[in-house]
Amino acid sequence: MKPLAVYIEEKETSVENLVKETGLDAKIVKAIVDGNYTASPSQRQKLAGVLGVAVEEIAWGHSVPVQHLRGNGPQSGRST
Repeated sequence: MKPLAVYIEEKETSVENLVKETGLDAKIVKAIVDGNYTASPSQRQKLAGVLGVAVEEIAWGHSVPVQHLRGNGPQSGRST
């Protein structure tokens, strides 16, 4: 399994081409490629189809670690 960005490089294509071929929103495609957004099953199928690889061959996980925030937040009327 390799990240989507690796397949884009190997297939010598671009994010712009993926946007055009899949019909997905450019911001979403860029976020998926950057690892900041987890693609839905239909988005995965479209992207994998354009690249000519199986959905299972692509590593779809986040590359940016999820940070857990401490505190109750403004909804509780106090910051922490």
